[in-house]
Amino acid sequence: MFARKLRLIALSTAILVCAIPNASFATEQAQQRRAGRDVRQDTRQHARHTKQDCRAANQQSNASCRHDKRDTKQQGRQAARNIKY
Repeated sequence: MFARKLRLIALSTAILVCAIPNASFATEQAQQRRAGRDVRQDTRQHARHTKQDCRAANQQSNASCRHDKRDTKQQGRQAARNIKY
């Protein structure tokens, strides 16, 4: 009877020990996703300002300003991917 309880305790302990690293990995992934999301949100705002500045300066056509905004957003997406992967 005592050996059976001892095996049950050992098995329960082994399961808990194996589950702890997975929990920390999930937390790390969540932090990476959050950091990537923050970068993308900051990039959106920066892209808006890029286009507004381009339009205010009246140096380029609207299509060129849109292209600059698109490039800015793409760079932000790439930066977010670099954080996550």
